[in-house]
Amino acid sequence: MSGILVVAEQLDGELCDVSGELIGAANAIKTGVGGPLQVLVIGKTAKDLAAKVNLDGVDEILTVQTESDHFDPLVYEEIICKAGSDARPSVILIGHTASGLAYGAAVSARLGSGFASDVFILSMDGDELVATRSAYGNKLEMELGFSGKGVVLLTLRGATFVPPETEGSAKITPVEVDLAALEGLSTHVEYQEAPPSDIDIAKADFILSVGRGIQDKDNLPRFSSLANKLGATFGCSRPIVDSGWLPKPHQVGQSGKVASNCQLYFALGISGAVQHLFGMKHVDTIIAVNTDPGAPIFNVATYGTTVDLFELTDALERHFN
Repeated sequence: MSGILVVAEQLDGELCDVSGELIGAANAIKTGVGGPLQVLVIGKTAKDLAAKVNLDGVDEILTVQTESDHFDPLVYEEIICKAGSDARPSVILIGHTASGLAYGAAVSARLGSGFASDVFILSMDGDELVATRSAYGNKLEMELGFSGKGVVLLTLRGATFVPPETEGSAKITPVEVDLAALEGLSTHVEYQEAPPSDIDIAKADFILSVGRGIQDKDNLPRFSSLANKLGATFGCSRPIVDSGWLPKPHQVGQSGKVASNCQLYFALGISGAVQHLFGMKHVDTIIAVNTDPGAPIFNVATYGTTVDLFELTDALERHFN
C-alpha cells in the first residue's frame, strides 16, 4: 500500500472549499507517505468537477458518475471502499464535515484502517504518519500514531489547511462501481440549508472579537457598533457563545471558525485559551487588549496593551464620531 486518496466533497454539484484544503494537506505529507496522490470525485457532475480539483500535486483524478449529486452516505461508503480496495492507498483523507462524518467511520471499519477525526495538524515522524487533534474538551492537543495499520483514514478540519494555488496536470480516470445492492436502502428527501448568517469569520480579513472582559451582554451592542465603524467583522470567544450572548457563526476557535483569511485581528477582553488561539493561527497581525499582563494571548499578539478596554473603546468612539 502506498499513496494518498483524497475524497472530494461537493454539494448539489458545487465543489466545497474543503476539497482543495484536503489536497493541500495531502501535498504536505506526500513525500513522506510515498506513492501517488489521487482525488476521488463522486456525483452526477463528477466529470465537470474533476477540472476543479486538478490542482498542483494531484497525480490522478478518479471520477465515479452517479445518478444524482445529492449526498448519500451509503453510496459514498460503497464507492470509497471499492476505490480503497483497488488503489490501495496508505492514507485516505476526507473532510470533517456533516457529510464526512456520515460515512468516515463506516469506511474505516470496513477497511480495518487506523482512524482519527477532526485532525488539524499532519506531519511525518520518519516514515510514520502523525495526526494531531484536540482532546479533553479541547484543552489538550493529542498526537496520534498508527503503528501496524496498513491504511489510515482521517477526517480533517476545514479552514485549516491551505489549498494549492496553481493548476495541476493530473490524468482523469473514470471508475465504474456497481451500486445495485444499494437500491431501495435509502431515498433522498430534500436538502435543508443552514440558517442564514450575515457574517463569515473564515473569509473575513479584519475581525474585532470580544471575550469575557466585556463583562455583560448589554455591552455587546456597543462593541458591535465599534466593529461596524472600523469596518471589521464582529467575532467572539467561546464563552460568549456558550452564554447565549451571540450565535455560533461569530465564534473564533477550535469549536467555532478558523480566521483563515484574516489580516488584522483585534481582541478585546480575550484571555487566549488554546482553543481560541487555534482559530487565530493564520492571522497576520494580532492586537490584544487585556488588563491581565499574564494572559496567554500576549504570547501570540503582534501588539498588546493592558489598558482598560472600555477606556480604549471610549477613545475609539470619540475618534469615529
